[in-house]
Amino acid sequence: MVSSGREWGKTTTECFPNKEHLCRDMLIGEYKHTIDDKNRISLPVKFRKELGKNVVVTPGLDTCLFIFTMKEWQHIIHNNFNEGSFMKSDTRGFSRYLLGGANEVAVDSNGRILLTDVLKKRAHLSQKAVFVGVNTRIELWDEALWERYKENIEREADTLAERLGSIGLV
Repeated sequence: MVSSGREWGKTTTECFPNKEHLCRDMLIGEYKHTIDDKNRISLPVKFRKELGKNVVVTPGLDTCLFIFTMKEWQHIIHNNFNEGSFMKSDTRGFSRYLLGGANEVAVDSNGRILLTDVLKKRAHLSQKAVFVGVNTRIELWDEALWERYKENIEREADTLAERLGSIGLV
C-alpha cells in the first residue's frame, strides 16, 4: 500500500472565535493508495493524527466515499440532521442515504481501515484509489474515476469561479 503522486499535507488550523467545536485542522491534498485483497487501505500518513482511532465512512456524492473524524461526524449529525424535518421527503431520503450507509471504522495499528463490500461497490472502487482532503472531510475515489472527474473540473474551473464569484462565494 504505497502512496504515490502529488502529496500535500494539511497546512493550517481553522478556528472561529467563541466556537471551539469549529476549531480543527484543515484536510487537504491528494494521495494515491492501493486497496489490498482483504479490502483494507492505508490512510495517508498526513491525515492519521487528525483522524484518530475511529472514523466514519459513508457514501459520498459524485461517486466517492466520505471519511469523517468522529468529532466532525457528530458535528454534522447535530447541526444538519437533528434540525431537519423528517416530515420532508428530501430530508428523509438524504438522511437514509448518508446515515444508513455510514460505518464507524477502526483504524488499525498500521493506519489501515477496512472497507465494506457495500461501500466499495457504491464508489466503484477497484484496487487503486485516491484520498482527497476537502477541508473537514476526506473523499475516497476510484483512481480512474477521480482522474476523469478532475479533468472535467479543471476544464470548468474558470467558469465555476466566475459563477461562484457572482454570488459572493469566491
